[in-house]
Amino acid sequence: MHAPTNVFLLTGSNIEPRMDFLLEAEKMIEEQTGVILQRSAIYESEPWGFQTEHNFLNRIIEVETVLSAEEMLNRLLEIEKNLGRRRHNKNYSSRTIDIDILYFGNDVIQDKALEVPHPRMHLRRFTLLPLIEIAPDFKHPVLKKTNRELLNMLNDDLEVWKYREKC
Repeated sequence: MHAPTNVFLLTGSNIEPRMDFLLEAEKMIEEQTGVILQRSAIYESEPWGFQTEHNFLNRIIEVETVLSAEEMLNRLLEIEKNLGRRRHNKNYSSRTIDIDILYFGNDVIQDKALEVPHPRMHLRRFTLLPLIEIAPDFKHPVLKKTNRELLNMLNDDLEVWKYREKC
């Protein structure tokens, strides 16, 4: 067991029932990794990096965990698998659930299985917009900019909006 660490995760789904996959993932994350401290609103966006007609739902959650980064990654991959995630290749594709570790405390990790901070988070509006909702002043340990500063510097023109469920 390690000292408690605050971890920021990005969850996303673009296969129906998208909302069910997000909520079930959160439940499993809390059961298997640690206490959820904060949740952003849920945001909807077009896919980033590939074409599909199905928009993504995304949410940022902050979790306090005593797991190591490797243990956390292994549990998150197992949650994805249990929720029907299939990794066919290295290309982006539609998915039932995707769970990315954005920050693991202030750790910088670069190995074959895990890069933290997430190497593309600062390039993605669908990540930064919900992240600044719950951690605007958290400083990226490599880029030395706050999440708010990263959003203000962003060149991504992908449209991202707060999700409103259709009645």
